[in-house]
Amino acid sequence: MKHRKLTSALLGLMLFNTEFVLPAASLPRTSPEFSINELTGKSTMLSSFKGKVVVLEFLFVRSQHCTRVARVLNQLQLELGPRGLQAIGVAFDAPNAATTGGEFVNEMAESLRLTYPVGYAQRAAVDTYLGRAGNDMMSIPQIVVIDRAGTIRAATGGQTNPSLEDINTLRVLLEPLLKESAAPNSKSNT
Repeated sequence: MKHRKLTSALLGLMLFNTEFVLPAASLPRTSPEFSINELTGKSTMLSSFKGKVVVLEFLFVRSQHCTRVARVLNQLQLELGPRGLQAIGVAFDAPNAATTGGEFVNEMAESLRLTYPVGYAQRAAVDTYLGRAGNDMMSIPQIVVIDRAGTIRAATGGQTNPSLEDINTLRVLLEPLLKESAAPNSKSNT
C-alpha cells in the first residue's frame, strides 16, 4: 500500500513539474505573420523583411535590461546590417501598465541612437506571435531569430535565455545564417 502511494505521489509530482518544463514549440518553424505599428500610423508586416536575417526583440520601453539588449542589437545592426541582418524592436505594454509604451518608442530609439526600426504592438498580438497564454510567466526581453527564408531558428521561449542577449553568442548564431540564401533548404523545413 505504501509503495503504491509513493509511486502515485512521484508520478503526480512528475506530471505537475512537466507542465512547467515542456519546451516551447519546436524549432525551426515558420514564423507567423506579425504587424509592427509605427507612431505615424503605418504598419509594417514582419514578412516584408523576408530575405534578411531578422533579430526581433520584444521589449518594455522603460526596462534597463531591454535597453541593454537594444544596444547590443544596435551594435550588431551596424556591424552585420550590410551583410543582411535586420534588427527590429517591438515595444509592448507591461502588465497593468497605466499608459501605452507606444508613446515612448521614438523617445527611447532617439535616446539610444538606434539605427534599426522600433515600433510597438499590443500585448495580445505579442502573446499570439510568441504562442503564449496570457497567464504564462514571461521574462523580457524576448528574442526571436528568423532566417532569410522566414523560419524561426532560435528564440528565448517563455523564460529568459541570456545566451541570446550576449553579443558574441548572437554573432556565432548569425554568421552561418547570413551565409545562407533566402531559398528554403532542407535544414529549415525540418
